[in-house]
Amino acid sequence: MTEQQRVGYITRVQSFSACHRLHSIHLSNEENKKVYGKCNNPNGHGHNYKVEVTVRGKVSSGTSDVIMTQLDHKNLDKDVPYFDTVVSTTENLAVYIWINMVKLLPPNLLYEIKIHETDKNIVVYRGE
Repeated sequence: MTEQQRVGYITRVQSFSACHRLHSIHLSNEENKKVYGKCNNPNGHGHNYKVEVTVRGKVSSGTSDVIMTQLDHKNLDKDVPYFDTVVSTTENLAVYIWINMVKLLPPNLLYEIKIHETDKNIVVYRGE
């Protein structure tokens, strides 16, 4: 009998704080207020995000730099060029982290980005 090939998943948890404003450059001010409500406040609002990065194999120490160096204590809309034209929703934040994480990891190693925006709002992105 041959031994079964086993696949393990490793998750690294990282936390960061950042502020943002949900506002699309493709919508009028009134449309933005209607779509995003209080999250469209011109002065923005903040979150204490918890990000879980899951890979198939060993997590390298460089992966936390994608999150901490680029995002911690930043204004996502003003300090992260990606969000110049992309609304800084948590869903888009997950895509941004994925795009930057795959640059550091071997192909097909990254499995999932999970972001806890609040205790009740969690976003999962798997590169699809």
